[in-house]
Amino acid sequence: MTEEQFTDKIEAADVARMPQEYQDLLVRVLRIQADCEIGGPHLYVREWLLSAPSSDDQWMLAKVAGEEIDHFRKMNRLLNELGHDASHLLAIPKSRRELEAFRQDMPTWADVAVFGFLIDRVGQYQLEEFIDCSYAPLDRVLPRIIQEEKTHVGYGHVKLREMARSEEGQAAAQAALDRWYSKGLDMFGMSNSRRAARYVRWGLKRRTNEQARRQYIAEVTPPIRELGLVVPDERAGRHFL
Repeated sequence: MTEEQFTDKIEAADVARMPQEYQDLLVRVLRIQADCEIGGPHLYVREWLLSAPSSDDQWMLAKVAGEEIDHFRKMNRLLNELGHDASHLLAIPKSRRELEAFRQDMPTWADVAVFGFLIDRVGQYQLEEFIDCSYAPLDRVLPRIIQEEKTHVGYGHVKLREMARSEEGQAAAQAALDRWYSKGLDMFGMSNSRRAARYVRWGLKRRTNEQARRQYIAEVTPPIRELGLVVPDERAGRHFL
């Protein structure tokens, strides 16, 4: 018999009475989200915050980093309410980050732009998974976080558009796109993940990994082509298919 999807709304005080699977999945997804939120600033702040091409770019990168740190704070507060803490993630080396995308180098300014355009967009998708989720405290913090993630994505898109106006900039943008595209797709996880199915069953996510990845590919393909760039092979360099 197929299990019915869990549709109740749970508050922090209710979690201890929930099945252990629900508790474990909730804590896991909050930890991963916290790690991703703080992982971004660790990639670009030291290298690019004061090396960005203009004062406008430096200001915007500082704003993006500040918002990502605030997103971490909000996720960690949710963990604290459950008796857990992710503060150690503030200082771990990037080699220990949960997802490969946050273990990378950013050798060029184009990498910063593509990171916003691609990786922050995955972050937006992951956050949208929680909209109207069964854990009410998580659902309540989403609107502002998602709106801020959308501005990060938009900023990356604007920077790529600027680069694409010159032959040199377009080449740099394409090289960065080739580096990051597979990493963005891998962030969705295994297509046949049993754990992803359990998240959906418990009302903690709305889509399977592959459903979200397909929608993401359909969304990013048109703007990539509009910039005069080539969409990389979606299977090249992948670790999770």
